[in-house]
Amino acid sequence: MGERRIGIIMNGVTGRMGENQHLVRSILAIRADGGVRLADGTRLMPDPILVGRNAEKLEALARKHGIARFTTDLGAALADPADEVFFDAAATDLRAGLLSRAIDAGKHVYCEKPVASTLAEAVAVARKANAAGIKHGVVQDKVFLPGLRKLKMAIDSGFLGRLLSVRVEFGYWVFEGNLQPAQRPSWNYRKADGGGIILDMLCHWRYVLDETFGAVQAVSCLGATHIPERIDERGQPYRADADDAAYATFQLAGGVVAQVNSSWCTRVRRDDLVTFHADGTHGSAVAGLQKCWTQSRVNTPKPVWNPDIAQPIDFLAGWQEIPDTQSYANGFRAEWELFLRYLAEEVKEFRWNLEAGARGVQLAEAGLQSWRERRWIDLPDLAF
Repeated sequence: MGERRIGIIMNGVTGRMGENQHLVRSILAIRADGGVRLADGTRLMPDPILVGRNAEKLEALARKHGIARFTTDLGAALADPADEVFFDAAATDLRAGLLSRAIDAGKHVYCEKPVASTLAEAVAVARKANAAGIKHGVVQDKVFLPGLRKLKMAIDSGFLGRLLSVRVEFGYWVFEGNLQPAQRPSWNYRKADGGGIILDMLCHWRYVLDETFGAVQAVSCLGATHIPERIDERGQPYRADADDAAYATFQLAGGVVAQVNSSWCTRVRRDDLVTFHADGTHGSAVAGLQKCWTQSRVNTPKPVWNPDIAQPIDFLAGWQEIPDTQSYANGFRAEWELFLRYLAEEVKEFRWNLEAGARGVQLAEAGLQSWRERRWIDLPDLAF
């Protein structure tokens, strides 16, 4: 039935995440595979134009990946009717303003999270998008992780019985920049630039918890800035005043309790950089990024506390891995394809939208408030 071009303004993809996950493994991978094929045979072909502030970086990135179009003039890109989608993966503190400009220009918008630095901004942008009648989406990649999808299948099958609790361990050691170069950008550790692990990760945990374990109803959070000085990309020391660790407890629907540790100051001794451990009355499941293990009620060992002898039970041996029964696409690409289908109206609803993004910011803001006021914070429903 032919090919339908979709012009996409890609802002802020000179960074590691933007280049690797969104440009290379999503948009360019889709193009290399001949586009997204619709049910009627039409192929949706994304056509990116790279936008940013650094002309040299843009030109080098475009040349590296064989992309013909790039510009430092965002206004001109937004004014071009040939490009119907605006995507943003730049710094958090600029996002709400950029999305607003794109909506005013009549573009559909898709963006990384957080969608804004404050809840008020996030709600305002979502309302603006709804009023404009444009289509909008937010990257919520972790629900597409193979490990988490397998865990969700175990829950939905009834294997766990009544869900009791969830424990999430996320993080790794981000080098300060003196012994080894830091593997995350310096703005992540400066409040003024929208940095901080609470704003970053609680936006993730909102949709992960809501969709997998139960709707988040309240939060108690303690943040910390464990490393107050780091070295930036120019080799200069700077004050790292944003939180680099967060220790949070969530009350979920159905009485489920979730404990989530997020840290850029921890060394990994677990199965993966993130693990999700869910316990239920009839079984348990533990998932990483790719794999998931389960243990049923009848296979649960019966330990007896005795600190005077070496542990006789090999606890890891009592778990069974859920097999791969299907192939799993890159999560970023999978959501991009769904959004493109949504633009083409083959998919009628897209729940990972700016409203969902605002709920993520709501949880992050509540986490910061909880830390500041040292108390539980309830999460009311948001009105859009």
